[in-house]
Amino acid sequence: MNWYAALSRKERTTFHSALVGWVLDAFDFMVFTFVVTSLMALWGLGKGQIGLLSTVSLFFSAFGGWLGGILADRYGRVRVLQWVVLWFSVFTFLIGCAQNVGQLYALRALQGLGFGGEWAVGAVLIGEIVRPEHRGKTVGVVQSGWALGWGLAAVLYTIVYSVLPQALAWRAMFWVGILPALLVFYLRRHVDEPESFRRARRAADAPSFLRIFSPRMLGTTLGTALMCTGVQGGYYAIATWIPAFLRLERHLSVIGTGSYLAVLIVGSFIGYASGGYLSDRLGRRGNMLLFALLSAVSTIVYTKLPFTNAQMLYLGFPLGFCASGIFGGIGAHLTELFPAALRANGQSFAYNFGRGIGALFPAAVGAMSVKTGLGNAICLLAVAANALVFVTVLFLPETRGRRLETIDAADEAGEPRHERLQRGV
Repeated sequence: MNWYAALSRKERTTFHSALVGWVLDAFDFMVFTFVVTSLMALWGLGKGQIGLLSTVSLFFSAFGGWLGGILADRYGRVRVLQWVVLWFSVFTFLIGCAQNVGQLYALRALQGLGFGGEWAVGAVLIGEIVRPEHRGKTVGVVQSGWALGWGLAAVLYTIVYSVLPQALAWRAMFWVGILPALLVFYLRRHVDEPESFRRARRAADAPSFLRIFSPRMLGTTLGTALMCTGVQGGYYAIATWIPAFLRLERHLSVIGTGSYLAVLIVGSFIGYASGGYLSDRLGRRGNMLLFALLSAVSTIVYTKLPFTNAQMLYLGFPLGFCASGIFGGIGAHLTELFPAALRANGQSFAYNFGRGIGALFPAAVGAMSVKTGLGNAICLLAVAANALVFVTVLFLPETRGRRLETIDAADEAGEPRHERLQRGV
């Protein structure tokens, strides 16, 4: 953590706000996974309805993420971050007030809009503030906040369900989700807009959000979108189905216990942080290639080799590490591939396109498993997803150490004259 001591006060303040935001965002989102059994018991929901409640939130988070990026390029990173934090906090609280399944679907969808926007805007903010040599590590540690939020949700679940009846406990879990709204006061007082955004806005009005699909940007946009599809498709295929596979087909009782979950969360935390660190050491592409390979190998190991309960308890660590490590370096890489005028828009489109398509992978695993078996279906799709990451990364440029000012200047110089005239430049 020597790099942390080298950060300026402005960099630290932004880092703290982004980390806390991501912790609380993850906390609000993961609460649902802990109350699923209560909803099934109290409301009589089936597995299909529970799956749809998960999918609808992810699906709308993809739209919310891209919309958040578009608004952040137009109105500012800090301002839009405040909006999305308030949004997902309020709708998380309201989920705890739902009176029927229809309200639950609608509120989960609205919560997803804010959830998607928080990552997109927060990752751009921290990437633009922190200097190039520490950008990967800082964004990686911010990403590790997901594991911390997950852990907080697990701790709260243990406490709330021990003191409240089930019918009230599941609602209380969501009511606590209003707390992230307090982060807005910190953001308003301590975090400033990045200079790169101010400079881009002084130069001209925000360009059309469709310019990420212009001939000059199309290759980057499509390449990063495919990369993010592979990253998230592989993650969802593993995270959704590996526990069920090990419990139902391998008959391992340790899966789903508190000790296994704790080991998995610790592995995820270290994986996120390590991915960010390695992206500064090995390069953005080197880190992505390494973790794509590790994720593919770990999937093959988990689906093809038999394990005992004792072995699986400890193997939760490498599962969490490999599945999460690839996310540690992705934020910095995306930030360095798009110019300031399009950065939040392009980055959020790529990441959330991947989230939207990746959310289909669990359903594809379920469909394939009818003929191939669950283990083979997980293995085939997860390995294919990581192969997609491996191939697309090879076609994207290495950006480690790239100064954002250089990217922005090159974009202004290379922008077609008719577009500059339309924007009054």
